[in-house]
Amino acid sequence: MAECTTLESLLEMGFDRNRAEKAVAHTENQGIERAMDWLMEHENDPDIDEPYVPPAENVLGSTVEQSSSPQSPSGTTESAAAENELQELQEDSKRGMTEEEKKEQVKRLEDLMKMRQEERRERERQEEIDREKQRRKQGQEILQVKQKLQDDEMKKLAELRRREKMEDRLAKQRVKEKIARDREERAQKFGGGSSSTTLSSPPSEAPQLSSPESQGAPPAKKDYDECRIQVRLLDGSTLRAVFKAQEPLAAVRVYVQMNGANGQDFNLITPYPRRVYTDLDMEKPLRELGLVPSAVLVVTKK
Repeated sequence: MAECTTLESLLEMGFDRNRAEKAVAHTENQGIERAMDWLMEHENDPDIDEPYVPPAENVLGSTVEQSSSPQSPSGTTESAAAENELQELQEDSKRGMTEEEKKEQVKRLEDLMKMRQEERRERERQEEIDREKQRRKQGQEILQVKQKLQDDEMKKLAELRRREKMEDRLAKQRVKEKIARDREERAQKFGGGSSSTTLSSPPSEAPQLSSPESQGAPPAKKDYDECRIQVRLLDGSTLRAVFKAQEPLAAVRVYVQMNGANGQDFNLITPYPRRVYTDLDMEKPLRELGLVPSAVLVVTKK
């Protein structure tokens, strides 16, 4: 019978009897091809080597012979030549074979099984390559999103600095115009009265007339519009940069992130007097935080 021939062929190929009997029974004796497929798919089952126990209504060897119309498993990738060869093997199993023919049949079955194993390994390798490509694609998309967010943040900071520079220029211009007006007013005030008094006053009193102009207003405190920042990094190195006095502390933090933080999260502090700057401080101008005209900041781990 075809079932006995399939079982004997599997045994001659070196398969354990328990495995061979389970393969023939679970494939309903649909040929050596289905039996080998089942063995390859279930070779790692924990009970694969246990004796086969047929159901009460079905005993091994009593199934209806179906070799006259074998069914091919769905999804197999063997070539047409392998299909033809398998059909020839099944035809040979129906007739009596000599010992030499049996050995030749076993050899051909082993070759077919090796070919299927190689196809399965190739399919698994291709699936692994596809998964790796997908992982790389996802990683590139994440990097692109991060880069876009960073670019947007830098654009916002650049726009903020541009507006602050423009405001500083306008403020300087207003200060210059006010100073010019004050000088003109003082010149008109003190210059007009000096011509009348110099005729009746001795020359020695001339310096006293000019003294009220020079001592009338105290010297104005210098208004710095730039801030020199020195940042001490975790590895002991330092960064130096110049920022506008109206720039927020966040601009210094972004500069440190791009030039020395190496992706680490950190705090900014001033050592003397010691102060740890919070997220609320990041929005405050350097002038308001008392860092103008120069300051030393230290990077510490969070």
